[in-house]
Amino acid sequence: MDVLTGGLNQGNLAVTAAIILGLVIVSSRAKMLDRAGVIAAAILGLSVGGLGHWTWLLILLGFLLSAHKATKWRFEEKLSRGMSESEDGHRSYGNVIANGGLPGLVAIYAYLTNDWETGLWMFSAAVAVAASDTFASEIGCLDDNVRMITTFKKCQAGLNGGFSPSGQKAALAGAALIGILSFPAWYLTTDYTDLQTGVTLSLAVIAVGWLGCQMDSLLGALLENRGFLTKGGVNGISITFGFMLMSFFIEYLL
Repeated sequence: MDVLTGGLNQGNLAVTAAIILGLVIVSSRAKMLDRAGVIAAAILGLSVGGLGHWTWLLILLGFLLSAHKATKWRFEEKLSRGMSESEDGHRSYGNVIANGGLPGLVAIYAYLTNDWETGLWMFSAAVAVAASDTFASEIGCLDDNVRMITTFKKCQAGLNGGFSPSGQKAALAGAALIGILSFPAWYLTTDYTDLQTGVTLSLAVIAVGWLGCQMDSLLGALLENRGFLTKGGVNGISITFGFMLMSFFIEYLL
């Protein structure tokens, strides 16, 4: 079976199915997602792995597992300060759609254009924005040295548009995780021997992820706090900004 070619082929689908099965079992036992969230993640995983490639699904899985760890970090303290979205740290189908919906559309784009290499980098950039924002929110919310991104004045921790030193470091770490995971996915699934191209694009994924997080904060301050956008809307625009910015890097490097 050919397991290194993307799209609806037997090898790719077999590996994708195995990864999704593992995802369902782990997320259910660890209570990372509620029941609807597990179903949404399985459907998203089938789209990402089946139309994209199973290595993309591993990138998404890396985000899910690390985001869960970030969510559970000092969880009792978050709960006492009212900074947790749920009482046990699980995430809902809404979180899955907000963070994974657009990466899923990138997988569809890759399948329709028969261009999985470009699709990989755009997909990775989209996930990097989601990871960067999630890490910044979950780690930075407990840092009281918070300033508003539009004015740089001190503000309340957890307020949309606020940023902190620990949050910025966490944002970079989240983006870096996805950037690092994107390199072996590229290396395994392309015929390129120029490793410098892969390294450069992986670094671009990290930069785009971090910048997308800043866009998320800016939109939160300007629009979400005033009721013009929901959290999901802010996430969607920020992720769209991320893979559009990545397309410019790809144009010059591939």
